[in-house]
Amino acid sequence: MRIGLVCPYSFDVHGGVQHHVRSLAASLHALGHQVAVLAPGEQPDADGGRAPAYVTTTGRAIAMPYNGSVARVAFGPLVAARVRRWLADGRFDVLHIHEPATPSVSVLALWAARAPVVATFHTSQERSRTLETSAATLLRAGLAKIEGHIAVSEAARETMARYLEVTPTLVPNGVHLADLVPDRAAPARADDTAPTLLFLGRLDEPRKGLSVLLAALPSIARRHPAVRLVVAGAGNGPAVVRALPEEVRHRVEVRGIVDEAAKARLLAGADVLVAPNTHGESFGIVLVEAMAAGTAVVASDLPAFRRVLDDGSLGRLCTPGDPGGLAREVTRVLADRDGRARLADRAAVAAAAYDWPVLTPRILEVYRSVLRRPRAVAAGLSGPLPALAVGGRMGASIVPGAAASPEHEEERT
Repeated sequence: MRIGLVCPYSFDVHGGVQHHVRSLAASLHALGHQVAVLAPGEQPDADGGRAPAYVTTTGRAIAMPYNGSVARVAFGPLVAARVRRWLADGRFDVLHIHEPATPSVSVLALWAARAPVVATFHTSQERSRTLETSAATLLRAGLAKIEGHIAVSEAARETMARYLEVTPTLVPNGVHLADLVPDRAAPARADDTAPTLLFLGRLDEPRKGLSVLLAALPSIARRHPAVRLVVAGAGNGPAVVRALPEEVRHRVEVRGIVDEAAKARLLAGADVLVAPNTHGESFGIVLVEAMAAGTAVVASDLPAFRRVLDDGSLGRLCTPGDPGGLAREVTRVLADRDGRARLADRAAVAAAAYDWPVLTPRILEVYRSVLRRPRAVAAGLSGPLPALAVGGRMGASIVPGAAASPEHEEERT
């Protein structure tokens, strides 16, 4: 099968949607399908490594602050021409567009598509129904071309349902389980006399909750005097350390951006992954990564996190934005070594459901179901492209989920 994957966010940076698209592409390619990927950006690999030949980038992306995050997107006449050329060259059996309402290459590809379209919705956020109605009106012709709908979570499905009357297939974000299991990612965990906490996420994005964890750290240290916190992610690490109280400054190690192999090692060496996020998460892939690595999880009680952690049976939950509650849960998990091990063991078993070899066949079945149907959608749209495609002003109020928490750029580091 010839499959085109479109990512709206720049491949120059780490992000949950980008990682999802890369991982799905690799999984489909490994199964023998002909895959092509299109995304904004100048570098097809955010780590500066060598990207697969099937990845095409459209050039420099524009940073757009939105929903407590920053999304890097691309639009305008030159990008639109590149999108059309990529589609023509690809001659795809199926075009799989991620975040099809985001004002970037996703909308441009949707507008120009002639192949059957499958779309994955990642966004979870509260939005004005009035704005959603006007957005759906503006994009109705494009959204009507989507023949197969996927949502990564119930939260994403609920957001999507506010402007599309369809029932999507739920296929969550995935992990490469073999890359995360502890015996493949040394070092061994610390003993209880020197417990290690791990935070993975952008340091300068308030909704990731690092400030909540740092506020909780003195209380945790009083109960566990040797505790240390490793922080990994994009942002101003020195500024984070300078803002810490002197009493705990020596306990915090900031690693900056880490690649996938380094992240696996950090997870393997941590006793607890702490996810103190405050809002705006549609899934929680970092929780699944910790679960797969056999690392206990303490996370904010957000709806998406609660679902991943099975109402607290696979990890501990605490009130979002409450340093005292976070400190109590982390302290309890650190104090109960046997309970922590049981928690991590249950979570590791559950994480197998998120392995890409398990999820990819489910996505392929959506492709096949679309290909089995008679084509009911016009092959291409007539009329001018939307304003964003020809250099018009782009506004977050135009498009539901525009640049939304790109998890997403969700917990990627």
